[in-house]
Amino acid sequence: MSMDTLKVNIIKKAWEDPDFKARLLADPRSALEQDFGHSIPEGIELHVMAVTPTKYAMIIPPKPEELDELTATGVQPQMAAWS
Repeated sequence: MSMDTLKVNIIKKAWEDPDFKARLLADPRSALEQDFGHSIPEGIELHVMAVTPTKYAMIIPPKPEELDELTATGVQPQMAAWS
């Protein structure tokens, strides 16, 4: 399953299952492992927030050189490491 497909499946489940959404917001690591069988590697910090019509999120990605430094150490950036 691709990372994009996994993200879509997580969002759909959160829309359809209020209990899962609450657990995902409270403890994403545990919710994703329990419901999707995906373990997030140590060192990966995951924040989940619910966006509403009046609550938005802005994500500031790392600078390209920060990703280059990470890749040079052999670490896969972001969620690619837990597919």
